[in-house]
Amino acid sequence: MGREAVLAPPARAYLHDAAEGRGLRGRLDAVVLPASAEEVARVVAWCYAHGVAIIPRGGGTGLAGGAVPLDGGVVLGLERLRRLRSFEPLLWRIAVEAGMPTAELRRRAREGGLFFPPDPGAAEQSQIGGNIATNAGGPHAYKYGTTGAWVTGLEFVLPPGELVRLGGPIRREAAGYDLKSLMVGSEGTLGVITAAWLRLVPAPEAAYPVVGLYPSAEAGCAAIEAVLGSGIQAAAIEYLDRGAIRFAAAGLPVPAGPGASFLVIAEADGVAAEAHRIRTELVEILGDGALATAAPTEAAPIAALWRWRSGVSPAVRARRGAKVSEDIIVPVERLAEAVEATVAIGARHRLEACSWGHAGDGNLHATFLIAPDQPDELERAELAVSEVFALAAGLGGSISGEHGIGWVKRGQLERVWSPAALALHGRIKAACDPLNLMNPGKKLATLG
Repeated sequence: MGREAVLAPPARAYLHDAAEGRGLRGRLDAVVLPASAEEVARVVAWCYAHGVAIIPRGGGTGLAGGAVPLDGGVVLGLERLRRLRSFEPLLWRIAVEAGMPTAELRRRAREGGLFFPPDPGAAEQSQIGGNIATNAGGPHAYKYGTTGAWVTGLEFVLPPGELVRLGGPIRREAAGYDLKSLMVGSEGTLGVITAAWLRLVPAPEAAYPVVGLYPSAEAGCAAIEAVLGSGIQAAAIEYLDRGAIRFAAAGLPVPAGPGASFLVIAEADGVAAEAHRIRTELVEILGDGALATAAPTEAAPIAALWRWRSGVSPAVRARRGAKVSEDIIVPVERLAEAVEATVAIGARHRLEACSWGHAGDGNLHATFLIAPDQPDELERAELAVSEVFALAAGLGGSISGEHGIGWVKRGQLERVWSPAALALHGRIKAACDPLNLMNPGKKLATLG
């Protein structure tokens, strides 16, 4: 590969991802940074021939420990694969390599008057290959879908080192099994994504957020259900519970009075006339039962509001220095129950708790605050998280709405899948990776 492509001894940054607060730090033998899909195939072939584990890594922003090398092996970093292969604005499509940062992809689309809607957090650091490998979401997944909905073709490397291309510039396909979608969300356990063809849409002319503050989670969730029942197509519907509002209040651009226990942000977008119409309807619906509403129309306050929303997670973490957070998903009509139960679970384990998330999808980040130098608090938080998974299953939901399974949720699928589905999950892994060298220990459906 050449000396410039191999880091041995490896840099410490490759020993963890954004789940570092869970105490997860691995061990590895080397980091390899290939510069092409063909070099990725050579690395996989060498590792497979020598029985060496392969841990694919994008931007390291994952929250489930999926990019952490658990017990040695080679971390295969994709940051050098960041070329734009093609961009055809008149045909609403783009092809990029897996290491292109999400924010750069969105900027390039905008330069052509187009829009790539998926907007997961840490967009400047996260990479499109990692977003596909985890099927990442974000606030606007409510209207536009998660990353996988925008993939029309994939290039990837399968063990023992074969370069495969599926789909491409075509907008749909009905031939064979949907192997492309099998790779979406596979978290590096089946192969290594090296490039993707993506569809785009015209950029909306206008986007207007509407904020509602409510006296309780029940009232706020009733407002969310009213938006859904009205047939209004909002672009995003976000929420914060009482604790999250309090911990992130310092930068909140909308005044929150002492009685505010639940905050909703809904967004209207589209052509200017449509966005204005939807904004008016959202103001009316969210205003019913609200303590206060706000609906900025100028660019600066709108940008400030979304910057504040993006900063909620670090603001909550700053409360005590660390947090343990899980991204469960429940039916929308059970969201208020999940919000209130999260706080109750925290209280049982003597931990401050809060939640926020993508309300339109029923996706909440159930969060427990801990001090980084208190191992007993981390232990209690892990017990609380186990209860959160049980809560999600009991409410008819699932253990992850957007972060994936990685290492921190291994074995938890047993709570929500049937034995036949769990067995099929295992057979797919064995068929694609018979030596279990692709990101071993991750995305385990069972621990048996």
